[in-house]
Amino acid sequence: MKVSEMRPGVGFNMDGKLCVVVNVEHRTPGNLRAFVQLTYREVMSGKQLDKRMQPTEDLEVVELDRRQMEFLFTDNMGSTFMDLETFEQYVLNKELLGNTINFLRPNSETIVLCNNGNPIRIELPASVELTVTDTPPGIKNATATNQLKEATCETGLKTKVPAFIEIGEKIKISTADGSYLSRA
Repeated sequence: MKVSEMRPGVGFNMDGKLCVVVNVEHRTPGNLRAFVQLTYREVMSGKQLDKRMQPTEDLEVVELDRRQMEFLFTDNMGSTFMDLETFEQYVLNKELLGNTINFLRPNSETIVLCNNGNPIRIELPASVELTVTDTPPGIKNATATNQLKEATCETGLKTKVPAFIEIGEKIKISTADGSYLSRA
């Protein structure tokens, strides 16, 4: 598959290592030649890398299974997911998940990418709804400026929210950067 046709979530081999595309950005700087800025994650090491490539270069695509799984719990071994079709349980380590586990509540469903039956990456939705468990009280009638305060959500995720958000409220959070979007 050509680099210009790659999309996030597609698996491919790079230098003999299994990788998954995180982001693809097509750039045309001024009067220079166009190029594709490819951001990808090596599955085994968990490293996220960037590579500048020509749009016409070919990459060897690896077929990945997308399985619907339920996130059960996290312990010192890792995070446990259950396949909703076969009811098999898989334990994914913290290095593989990174900070994506902060966007998942226990007993929530998600899509897990698998290669040869082994889970390799979680595919998150664009946004998630979480409940605020801790935040300082807001100042009444302080609407003149766009003030943000730190809030901790039920999964341990820390984000900045507007001053009117209180403990117990459900908020919508972007999974791309962990920022506050709106009330749920």
